[in-house]
Amino acid sequence: MLAINWGNALIITVIGFSLVFVVLMLLIGVIVAFGKIFARKSAQPQVAAAPAPVADTRDEEMAAVAFALHLYYDVHDEESDVLTFRHEDSPYWPLSQENNVSF
Repeated sequence: MLAINWGNALIITVIGFSLVFVVLMLLIGVIVAFGKIFARKSAQPQVAAAPAPVADTRDEEMAAVAFALHLYYDVHDEESDVLTFRHEDSPYWPLSQENNVSF
């Protein structure tokens, strides 16, 4: 039976775990730095947009728009619940019918 050098195994384990955690900490630092850089660039003052004018709408217009949206989003095709299979000309089709062999 092979002898295990527990000292070397422990050193390799500790170095491996510490390397993983150091790399994770570096990644967290890079992500935080990118967040601060891009947040600073997007925090520049922006010109306030003028409010959109409110148009007088009638109930009939609102009903027409709602009905058009209903017709647009509620369109679906009807399924017949019938499964169809197309048998292709394949050299394996007769083999699968013999002795209930499945591929």
